[in-house]
Amino acid sequence: MHFDLPLDQLKTYNPPLEEPGDFNTFWSTTIAEARRHPLGATFTRTESYLKTVEAFDVTFHGYGGQPIKGWFLVPAVRKGKLPCVVEFIGYGGGRGHPHDWLLYPSAGYAYLVMDTRGQGSVWRTGDTPDPELEGGNPQYPGFMSRGVLAKETYYYRRVFTDGVRAVEAARSHEAVDPDRVAVTGASQGGGITIAVAGLVPDLKLALPDVPFLCHYQKAVSMTDAAPYSELRDYLKRHRDHEEQVWNTLSYFDGRSFSSRAKMRTLFSVALMDDICPPSTVFSAYNRWAGPKDIQVWPYNHHEGGETFQAVERLKTLDRYL
Repeated sequence: MHFDLPLDQLKTYNPPLEEPGDFNTFWSTTIAEARRHPLGATFTRTESYLKTVEAFDVTFHGYGGQPIKGWFLVPAVRKGKLPCVVEFIGYGGGRGHPHDWLLYPSAGYAYLVMDTRGQGSVWRTGDTPDPELEGGNPQYPGFMSRGVLAKETYYYRRVFTDGVRAVEAARSHEAVDPDRVAVTGASQGGGITIAVAGLVPDLKLALPDVPFLCHYQKAVSMTDAAPYSELRDYLKRHRDHEEQVWNTLSYFDGRSFSSRAKMRTLFSVALMDDICPPSTVFSAYNRWAGPKDIQVWPYNHHEGGETFQAVERLKTLDRYL
């Protein structure tokens, strides 16, 4: 059912944002610290049994200089440097196998998909551990409460930094035109897309679908669905940590990154989505600083537009990348 605001109100929904005064410093310092470690991106040709696409096993150094895996795929027949799409994966998923990721290389793009540290056991396997289990606080199962009592230890500090380094890894490959790079992803991948767009100002395009990790307090108050329910259940038990939790999450809100993202974007939103409620998506979209458009799917849940949205992404890539 349509449980959120009417569409005409969603289009202008832009609630106040209490952003930490040191937001920019925190993130510039975080990225600078990661860049002190060599990127060390390697691309090892792998036998994928694909005839029209070449596949490479990727390793690069992300947050803390820690190794992050991925796949890099390019058309087998190509000429000159290619525009590149970097994709981030939804919650719980991993990089799987090269043949899981054929859309963009089949359309003629270079393509890097980043494995998400610590994930890949819910759907599609992953190969990147999260060696940093610091933070000390007990957590509700999942990743939303990992290290949540401090911005320095929160899980998504590492993931967002990995995403920035993934873009740098893609740009380092000789087949890629570094001036024509887009980032994309759905759900958690959409949230990472927004964060990376706010942290890497010279990207060409950002294409977040039904994005997660936006307007946390609103989401927790609106939905009982996971993964936002992990925060609710953590706070249900740790009643005395509320102030700390919301303070930490204020450094990771997609709304803040959106206000810093100046490249063109195409969002998507599903108006019956009870996992990433529409108002949380619009709260980030309405703050986007660059040229923007949003594809609305009125009768869909968190699956969003699926293959219909893929067509919209390809059309946008073809026009602007």
